[in-house]
Amino acid sequence: MYAYISGKLAFKCPTYVVIDAGGVGYHVHISLNTYSGIGDNENCKLYTWLHVKEDAHTLYGFVDEGERRLFLHLISVSGIGPNTGRMILSSITPSEIQAAIIKGDVPLIQRIKGIGPKSAQRMVLELQDKLKKDGPDTLIAMPVIHTVKDEALAALVMLGFVKNNAEKVIDQAIKSSNDSLTVEQLIKVALKSL
Repeated sequence: MYAYISGKLAFKCPTYVVIDAGGVGYHVHISLNTYSGIGDNENCKLYTWLHVKEDAHTLYGFVDEGERRLFLHLISVSGIGPNTGRMILSSITPSEIQAAIIKGDVPLIQRIKGIGPKSAQRMVLELQDKLKKDGPDTLIAMPVIHTVKDEALAALVMLGFVKNNAEKVIDQAIKSSNDSLTVEQLIKVALKSL
């Protein structure tokens, strides 16, 4: 629902911040990674995710898009909720978490408070292939999109297509077209072939 919140940092502590955006103070739960990433900036921008339950609407904030995407991967694992996901991101850095999952380093994952052996194995089992497919730096750094091809490829990967297959189809579409295609046209052509 909310992609990000940008505004004046009204209050900051290691577990949450209050951001004044347009005269409204948003209470946003954060990880220690985000806390250290914010620093002492007067203005800040946090990428957000809204968790809706029967009795509460809780907003989680992340210093960058990569941390938010990793958080969403983590909470997709059965048995890991938003608070546990935030605990994971507070215990070790996002790049260390990603590397541990890709390598299958269950003992390192188990050292995180609230993660037992079964949860650690489940994380590796459910996320290892997804994170390998995305590549080592895809979640951590926001990809820089320079060309129409890059933008179309990023969109297809976000839709769930395998990067290599999508790239081949996009290359074929570009070669077979006499005119330069827009991002939308390129995606439509690629979707017909995938």
